[in-house]
This record gives sequence, structure tokens and C-alpha cells, in this order.
Amino acid sequence: MLLRCLLALAGGLALAAAFEPVGLSWLMPPAIAALVFAVRGLRPGLAWIPTLLYGITFTYAVMVWMRAVGTDAWIAMCALEASFFVPLGLGLAWSLRLRAWPVWAALWWVGIETWRSGFPFSGMPFGRLVYATADTPWADALPWIGMTGVSFLVALTGTTLAWLLLHVRTADRTTYAVVAGLAVVTVAPLLVPFEVEESGTTTVAAVQGDVPGTGLDVVAVNREVTANHVRLTQELADAVAAGDEVQPDFVVWPENSTAVDPFTDAEVNAGIVAATDAIGVPVIVGGMANDPLDDGQVLNQGIVFRPGLGSGDRYTKRHPVPYGEYIPFRGSLIPESYGKLRMVPRDMVRGTSLEPLRVGDLLVADAICFDVAYDEGIGGQVARGAQLVTVQTSNAMFSRTGQLAQQFEISRLRAQETGRWVVVAAINGISGVVSPDGQVVASVPARGQEVLVETVGLSTTITPAVRLGVWPARLALVFLVLHTGWVLVTYRRRRRGDRTVGGPVEQGSNA
Repeated sequence: MLLRCLLALAGGLALAAAFEPVGLSWLMPPAIAALVFAVRGLRPGLAWIPTLLYGITFTYAVMVWMRAVGTDAWIAMCALEASFFVPLGLGLAWSLRLRAWPVWAALWWVGIETWRSGFPFSGMPFGRLVYATADTPWADALPWIGMTGVSFLVALTGTTLAWLLLHVRTADRTTYAVVAGLAVVTVAPLLVPFEVEESGTTTVAAVQGDVPGTGLDVVAVNREVTANHVRLTQELADAVAAGDEVQPDFVVWPENSTAVDPFTDAEVNAGIVAATDAIGVPVIVGGMANDPLDDGQVLNQGIVFRPGLGSGDRYTKRHPVPYGEYIPFRGSLIPESYGKLRMVPRDMVRGTSLEPLRVGDLLVADAICFDVAYDEGIGGQVARGAQLVTVQTSNAMFSRTGQLAQQFEISRLRAQETGRWVVVAAINGISGVVSPDGQVVASVPARGQEVLVETVGLSTTITPAVRLGVWPARLALVFLVLHTGWVLVTYRRRRRGDRTVGGPVEQGSNA
């Protein structure tokens, strides 16, 4: 058992190294194979031990950036995330007893990944296998099978690698057929890429205004942050007037480009109106607006401001961060005065709409910060006609960590999944423009202060991944329930059979 536990610990660290900022994607299959070997041959009652150790090293390493919030928050959140590897251990132990076990084991991985990505309090999707696939052949399958499908493909590669290592000395035609089949499935999207039909172009400006001082605390310097974005937009207008820059069709400011309500704060409102009038095109402002239904709550929104007309469409963040942007069961679980919870005086209300923003003549799918890690938001808006995607983010708190790179990689993968250009506006990094094949056309590094102006393509083509929506994830959860139920029913039948066979024997022996 000691060797199994050491193998699991090493495998978890190797899997974490597949993600940014290390980014060694090729480590995923051997890391998953290591977990299979750590569990293989163990009873379910013991299999959870190495998988839990695997989950501990993986989650604490891949999300070490959570220490920026607080060491206590990092410990608590990762402990919760690691606990999901306990049922994974049970599922792997059950799966490894079946024929075609690499498939069942991969399904268990994806099912648990889906479960922890949505539960509790909307879950934590960071660390999904698919989020480490940028610039790999796996990513080319995204427009065909979506995020959950690619995670399954990666997991299947890992479990199949374990199967091959177990059969390396007895390789036969079946072995070669399995290898060939998996290779074809993996490489096919690269050879037959999904074709996205471009319906036009538009020019977009993304403003990264930076955060004064250490760059970590937006709220403390929120007026300077807003002033930076106003100034850069006005400077862009001057450059356009001088013929030094092309006129954008719209401008994107990041999340928290105003940390106060732009409708009730006269100074902030005047700055936004001045910037919008100067550039002469709509500006999507990332702002905190008071909830009109409850003064004690706030809305995190992307708000379209139009020159001479004021505000238009709004997108409300669908996935506020628990204990960061709202406190679940406020006052009943953890005291509001504990640690940095004092910085969350009002709860952020989650949005529900999947309608894209109307920006001039365009339909734009918007996502705010962590929203980009969830499948239904961007895909749902693209399915409803969005022609391109914008991501507004304020991850200033994590500006010295690998979280920035991890989140930007997810934005790249969303471009491939949806077949849309993606424009990322970050408050102090990383901003960028990504083409539908996942390539970064332009970017601004962390702590940079710059305006990106790029002409991007528009499309109304709907990829198979967008059509599938969240159904692959739902089916993965259904598989967990059905397989667990089948195991329990089979176990009860076996116990009844043992009692039936054992009863008469025991009576005869007593006689």
C-alpha cells in the first residue's frame, strides 16, 4: 500500500504540471495511468485511499493560486475538491473489474469531474482535463465533441495507456487495434477540422487599464482604475481622429472597470459618458450595479453604453464566486467577520439570462471572469445567435499567480469550442484576442496598460459542440448514478445468494 500511495502522490503532482503555468500537457495520460496502477487490485474499501492522496496533491498544486485569497481559503477549498476523489476511487475499483475497463474508468473520471465542477455552490471547474489541452491534437476535437467530450478523450488516453502497459508482453491484434482506434479518434479532428463560415468582420478594442499600486486591490483604488480606462479610451479616440488608429466598432472594458454603480455615482457616470462620446461607438463596461430588487445585493454586469443614448443591454455574471463575491448561508455557517469575508458586505446575485448582448448591429456572447470556466453560459449565448465572444475579467488579486494563464487558456479553448473569435479584456492581465482555431492574435501581459485594436471575424455557424450543449456532462452524471445503482443491486443479490446457499449447509452441519 505504501508504494501505491507514493505512486498516487507523484501522479497527482504530474497531472498538476500539465496545467499552466507549467503547461506540460503530455503528462496527463501517464498521470492518469499512474492512478490506475495505484488502484488496480484493491477492494473498493481501500481504493479510495490512493485516489484521495492523488486528489490532494493535484488540487493543492493546480490551484495553489487560491493562496492569494488566503491560506485558509486555499486549504478549505482544496480539501473540498480533493474529497471528490474518494468516490472516484470507488468507481475505479468497480470499473477495473469489467471488460473494456479503460472506457468505464474514463467515464468515472469525467463524471466526477463534472460533479465537482457544479457542486456545491456552482462548484469549481478549474482543473478539468480539457483545460490543459491548448495547442494539442485533443483541442482540435473541441468543436466536434465539446469540453466534456475532450476531457473524456484525454482520460481514455490515460486509461488505455495503463491497459497497454499491462498487456505489453502479450500484445496481439486486439492490442494493436485498440491503439490504432484511439489514435484515429484523437487525430481525426486535426485531419478533418470543423469548418466555420465567416459572415463578416468587425473591429474591436479591448482596454486593459491596469490597477495602480501593487495591482492587487481594485476596490481600494477603484476611481483611479475607472479613470485609467476613461483616459485610454479617450486617447484611442484621439489616435483615431489623427489617423493613427482604425475606428473600432465597439470597445470592451474589463470586469470591475468601475467598482461602484455607474448609474448612481455621478463622477463615474460622467467619465463613462465622456469616453463613450469621445470614441463614438458602444462601450461594454464591466460594472457593479445595485440590485433594484434588494439594496443589500449587487449585480456584476457587462453594460453596453451607447454614445448619446446611455445604457443598453446588460449581461449579469452567472457564476459569482462563493465566499469571494457572496457568502452562502450568510451568518449561519462562517461568521461574516472572519478573515477576508469582511470584504464581502453585500451578496452578488447570479444572472440567469442566456441572451447575447446587442452591441450596435452585432450580437455578442459575454462572460465575466470565472463564467468562462462553465459550459452553459457562452455556448448558450452562441446557440442564440452570438457572432463573437467577449470575456471581461478582473483577476487582479491573482495577478502574481498562475491563475491568469490558466484562465486565459480556457478562453482560447472556448474559441475552438464555439468557432468564434474571443476578445478578452482583463483589468491588469492577461488581455488578448483569440481566433477560432485557438491561436492568440494579440495580447497584453499582466500589469500592462494598453489598448488592443483588432479586426475579427463574425460567424453564425453552430458547432456540434454548441448543439450538444451541457448534455454530455449530464450524461456523465447519469452514468455515475446508473453504475453505482447497478453495483449496489448486484451486491445485494450476491449477498442474498450467499445466505440462500449458506443457510441449509449451516443447518445440516449443526445437525
